[in-house]
Amino acid sequence: MPRHQNENHLQLPKHYRRLKRGPQVILPKDIGLIIAYTGIGKDSICLDAGTGSGWLAVSLARICKEVTTYDVRDDFLKIAEKNKIGENLQNLTLKNADITKKVTERNVDLVTLDMPNSEKALRNAKLALKQGGYVVGYLPHMEQVKKFAMKAQQLGFMNVFTLESIVRDMLVREEGTRPSTKGVWHTGYLVFAEK
Repeated sequence: MPRHQNENHLQLPKHYRRLKRGPQVILPKDIGLIIAYTGIGKDSICLDAGTGSGWLAVSLARICKEVTTYDVRDDFLKIAEKNKIGENLQNLTLKNADITKKVTERNVDLVTLDMPNSEKALRNAKLALKQGGYVVGYLPHMEQVKKFAMKAQQLGFMNVFTLESIVRDMLVREEGTRPSTKGVWHTGYLVFAEK
């Protein structure tokens, strides 16, 4: 009898398996929450900071009108550029710049921050956002969540909330169907805040 495809491990969707990877990436389980809770779509303009390998920026560019992503590391942007070209995304712009210093974009629907000390970028995120737009911080540790959420509240953001997505892979067999002992558990916390 053939083995269930998830018996060994949770598979990434094939369009993610094509992407190059260098630094840690934001996985589909978290990307899906960002898309769902912010309501972005085909007419949305997004700003991303902490590009890394560009998985989030590429995912946003697949569904949004325009995406600009910032990173201070040229080596990371080279990986992201390969992913942009590989996915043929003309609506994705990569910038070698520090979002905590300056941001030129305005009236964007979403700002995503996946970088150390991302609370330092919240002031510029607020400048870039249109009224009703969202900033989302991707944060690996609860101490970072607290700093980010408190700073967002101090800056006047509304509806600040935090989510964590735990995905359990199911082992489906003739006998003994149950959750697999493998899976993607904690990756990071998502802090959402609305302008």
